[in-house]
Amino acid sequence: MQFVIPTAFSPASHFCAMARAAEEHGWDAVAISDHVAHPERIESPYPYTHDGAIRWDEHTAWPDPWVSIGAMAAVTTRLRFLTNIYVLALRNPFLAAKAVATAAALSDDRVALGVGVGWCREEFELSGQEFAARGKRTDEMIEVLRKLWSGGFVEHHGRFYDFGRVRTLPVPGAPVPIYGGGLSEPALRRAARLDGWVSDIHTTAELRDIAATLRRFRAEAGLAEQPFAIVAACADAFDSDGIRRLGEIGVTHYATAPWIFYGGSWDSLPDKVDGLRRFADDVIAKVSA
Repeated sequence: MQFVIPTAFSPASHFCAMARAAEEHGWDAVAISDHVAHPERIESPYPYTHDGAIRWDEHTAWPDPWVSIGAMAAVTTRLRFLTNIYVLALRNPFLAAKAVATAAALSDDRVALGVGVGWCREEFELSGQEFAARGKRTDEMIEVLRKLWSGGFVEHHGRFYDFGRVRTLPVPGAPVPIYGGGLSEPALRRAARLDGWVSDIHTTAELRDIAATLRRFRAEAGLAEQPFAIVAACADAFDSDGIRRLGEIGVTHYATAPWIFYGGSWDSLPDKVDGLRRFADDVIAKVSA
């Protein structure tokens, strides 16, 4: 099991200190969330709550994931980074490929790209991107990214993107793992064709069912024997025994904000650092043993 901390809802000024503390205390990765703007009026329903209401307010900052990764990579040597989740279809594929490849080059390939199709129509309108076809565009963009990361001259002639021979540098030194997010059947099928899946917040029972579905989709795609990551935040697994049970159902990465278990505040950097240390001693050491 690998252990991941989120940066969502934390001030950008905390990121580097959190990353240093995570690396010092044996954590494996940091997950960075993504939004480009907060429209004053959001009519799009949020898909991960029962009533469609978002979990944050207008004061929440969403620092750019790739700038954030570059900063945290510069103050660490081992810690890995993943996006949870990068809304790929909000972007131009060339600019997205450049940002990810640059972060990979600067971090010695310590990055993974977690992608989702997005849910907020208003953000797509602000970005000048079509909302209706975002899933199909995401699939084609992943194909384009992998071509651009090859390092040579490539071309692409698809439904949404059409370009002649072009080369973009730098490129990652190793293949960038791509994980899919989302809960719909198309989202889970997309993730099953990729290198992993990133969860929302679920119970152990829910994760067991989703993991089984992903295994079935992987088998249908002929990928059952290939490695596959499941990055999960769990609402009812907090100790070493609960986390071991997650490992038994296929979870490979356990994501949590450990300071909340010790009464820490999201606004307090000392609380976060203390929570990272205490959880490493109380839980990670036992799971690793």
